[in-house]
Amino acid sequence: MAEILLVDGYNIIGDWPELKELKKDDLEGARDQLIEKMAEYQAFSGMKVYIIFDAHMVPGIGKKYKNYRLEIIYTRENETADERIEKLVKKLKRIDTQVYVATSDFVEQSVTFGYGALRKSARELRVEMGIVKKGIDKEVRKSKKRENTTKIPISDEMAEIFEKWRRGDM
Repeated sequence: MAEILLVDGYNIIGDWPELKELKKDDLEGARDQLIEKMAEYQAFSGMKVYIIFDAHMVPGIGKKYKNYRLEIIYTRENETADERIEKLVKKLKRIDTQVYVATSDFVEQSVTFGYGALRKSARELRVEMGIVKKGIDKEVRKSKKRENTTKIPISDEMAEIFEKWRRGDM
């Protein structure tokens, strides 16, 4: 079953402490950081992620971008992220597709739940993002460990000596 996550961008930015703090001085930086985090989330979880931002924060846009293979949508003027999310849930929800909506807006959670989407609070998404980060770190460590292995089994002491020779430290 395909899984899709619709993220209410500014709602999440306003809820996650590190993004909320950054938003005070650098809204664009907070958006970029959320996009990067959701790209990691998508890559690790396999879910298709859409991030929806209200146009009132960036007037007159109403555009759709692909960045990091994410769908990034800026609503049209006079259209809220909530309205766009509701339209997307109706459009994307099928028998073979599970749609999740990440927002802490209780009314939006209730409305999209009525259309068949599952709710995910900003806090839940942040906790999942921590798990994703740990999973990515673990994969990176495993990958590095594989790179450092040799075909001939040697002790750590010998490996250290060879590494010093390689660097010219001996």
